[in-house]
Amino acid sequence: MSTPRYKSVAFIHPDFDASAGVPGLRITPAGRLATVTDAASVRQALLLLLSTRPGERVNRPTYGCHLFRLAFAPADDTTAGLAIHYVARAVEQWERRITVLSLDASRSPEDPEVLEVRLKYRVRTTQLEDQIAIALPVESGGTA
Repeated sequence: MSTPRYKSVAFIHPDFDASAGVPGLRITPAGRLATVTDAASVRQALLLLLSTRPGERVNRPTYGCHLFRLAFAPADDTTAGLAIHYVARAVEQWERRITVLSLDASRSPEDPEVLEVRLKYRVRTTQLEDQIAIALPVESGGTA
């Protein structure tokens, strides 16, 4: 078995992984912090990047994504385009371990007050593909 290329502390993100259990860090039965490796580590890093507002990290004031700016914006093509731009810029600057395969944003067909941002990516070292979908609350009056 080969050693993992990437390793990070395991956690459940309160906004994106709510169905996985109680949000927060995971603990092993031995009482240590649980870890995730490779693709799961990259996925967690992406979730953190996309949910962090620039300025929240003291030593990295530009780390994060400006998606929060679009909360409750009109659900139109401009908002969808800005969401794509914000995610693309953040990933391009901060997450070099992946190749973006597709990035799209559109209003949810089930709920017109939700903008769905979908990022499909490939981890460069392992060639594993995964995707992340983020639901952003918007105003229902737009035409995206």
